[in-house]
Amino acid sequence: MPTDNPLKAIVLAVCATVLFASSDTISKYLSGSLPIVEFIWIRYALFLVMAMILVGRLPRRSVRARNPGLQVTRGVCVVLSSLFFVYGVRQMTMPQATTISFLSPLLVTILSIPLLGEIVGARRWAAVGVGMLGMLIVVRPGMGGFQPAALFGVAGAFCWALALIITRKIAISDAPQTTVLWSAAIGTAVLSAWLPFVAVWPTPKQLLLSLILGVLASGGQWLIILAHRLAPASLLAPFFYGQLLWVTGLGFAVFGNLPDSWTLTGAGIIIASGLYTAHRERARSKLAKAALIAA
Repeated sequence: MPTDNPLKAIVLAVCATVLFASSDTISKYLSGSLPIVEFIWIRYALFLVMAMILVGRLPRRSVRARNPGLQVTRGVCVVLSSLFFVYGVRQMTMPQATTISFLSPLLVTILSIPLLGEIVGARRWAAVGVGMLGMLIVVRPGMGGFQPAALFGVAGAFCWALALIITRKIAISDAPQTTVLWSAAIGTAVLSAWLPFVAVWPTPKQLLLSLILGVLASGGQWLIILAHRLAPASLLAPFFYGQLLWVTGLGFAVFGNLPDSWTLTGAGIIIASGLYTAHRERARSKLAKAALIAA
């Protein structure tokens, strides 16, 4: 059983956000010249190789999925979230796309009611409502700043939230290594079926960037897993919002764009509501543990 090490977990989480911000920057850059499905397929192919190395020395029984249907559904949701995000960020600034992706924790709260049977109190509902208001400020429907590509971002956030819900359901029965392997395999299979219809021959530069993208994204996923083995998700949640800082800097350095006042305002509201939701989740966990000890 891993020993709790909050400081190390926080460092790993911050490093993961740097890797994700870097991979997102490469994704946006490649989306202007290479089919999105193609470079995400390369990313997933590397992800699958790394996952197979990860589980290669483990007994087959330890990586066998006890909920294959849920694993397949989760794998599809994860790959769709990646595709939707890149389709969105291709036409939006990186801070806009990243801010919209921060809706996932709030959507998890909503989806946990029908899918997990959880009871959501008035405070958490208020946080969700405030977060949705922040999303509307970023998206600005009905105003001149509205971009239809933002709908891809919302769809990606929804798919990721659904994947997180499924992760909760299968965490008891399936090992993390099993989930990583199935996610990599399902994503690779879905993209491989799609690839022949859109593939073009990449230039050496495009191929190199795609390979770097795969390494960065896979490394970020692995750091997330390690971080959550050393500290609870509620403790780590605030540090993932630091990704907005990295994407803002990289977005300016590579593409010369900065977030406008609407995006900054909406981001502040979404982050505040997300932090409050994480705080309530941590409080509920403490109460549940206290009740279990008392019993």
